[in-house]
Amino acid sequence: MRLAVLKERRPDEARVAATPETVKKFLGLGLSVAIETGAGATSGILDSDYAAAGASIAPDAASLLAGAGIVLKVAPPLGTGEGAVDELALMPRGVLLIGALNAWGDPHRIETYASLGIDAAAMELLPRITRAQSMDVLSSQANLAGYRAVIESAVAYGRAFPMLMTAAGTVSAAKLFVLGAGVAGLQAIATARRLGAVVSATDVRAAAKEEIKSLGANFVGAEPEADAQTAGGYAKAMTPEFLAKQAEIVGAHLAKQDIAITTALTQGRAAPRLITAKMVEAMRPGSIIVDIAAEAGGNCELTRPGEEFVTANGVKILGWRNWPARLPAASSALYAKNLFTFLSSFWDKEAKAPVLKPDDEIIKGVMLTRAGLVVHPQFAPKPAQAA
Repeated sequence: MRLAVLKERRPDEARVAATPETVKKFLGLGLSVAIETGAGATSGILDSDYAAAGASIAPDAASLLAGAGIVLKVAPPLGTGEGAVDELALMPRGVLLIGALNAWGDPHRIETYASLGIDAAAMELLPRITRAQSMDVLSSQANLAGYRAVIESAVAYGRAFPMLMTAAGTVSAAKLFVLGAGVAGLQAIATARRLGAVVSATDVRAAAKEEIKSLGANFVGAEPEADAQTAGGYAKAMTPEFLAKQAEIVGAHLAKQDIAITTALTQGRAAPRLITAKMVEAMRPGSIIVDIAAEAGGNCELTRPGEEFVTANGVKILGWRNWPARLPAASSALYAKNLFTFLSSFWDKEAKAPVLKPDDEIIKGVMLTRAGLVVHPQFAPKPAQAA
């Protein structure tokens, strides 16, 4: 079976879905591996590195995808009218497509997969269960996004993070506030603490309060509710009363901070608004807001997705899209391992092919389409109601 790795063509995407390390592991499963030329360039991986690992190098997408049985991607493949290359049209019927396919972003794309006979597995839908932890692309990428957010905030801030006592005087430590203590938020807390900032954080989930404290940060906010998260660990939508109380506490604290990093996402929905325009107006000139959720609309009301923006009162808001791709080498290495672990976990050694049983909890969670049909329960057409 031929495994193909496409070059990423979407704007702001610098990652790649395989590394020389995972190429060797795929070859060990009995696969042949083909890489599109230049696929790893933005992650610091040369075609010669892939060739040395045993992969063949295809000059273009058409030759790469001809006869492919499995295709690995980071971002969703391009379809008709989305770019110079219609990647979906080049894929053979029956191919297994694995990637972070942004299923919630464009449901029509899922119908296209089905109509083209592509069996699509969306890794961002992976269930949050113990068996799936090593395949969890959201966690591996969020971890690096949280780290990168702190590093970029330090550059934008223009002052030192730790307290510095010198003969010329004392420099106060930066005050950094993290909104949302999921994987990205917890990594942001840990990184900011290592850099010497005074760190505080908030979250609506009860379990997150203890995690915040365990990393040495101060918890700020209304008392979290015990049922504020889903079975998969995601935050639920909260009551208007709770949100009003939380906003009051967060707004007062935010006005005293130098840096705010927002990380809150709700799966399948626009990012919740945690920082209003009024809160930004109360912040000091030179303060920084880093909005990791910018791609989903942003946690800050004034975020401009894809841009750096300075408000009238001098607050700088970083709303870059695709934060993991701002660390492409590390992000690609972890993402590629996630994909290999997923595929190898369902690999049949004798058949030298994956066996994706429909009743497996992980497979039920990630498979969007199979054999020309939309099969995921959240996206499949609903049966017509009897009259």
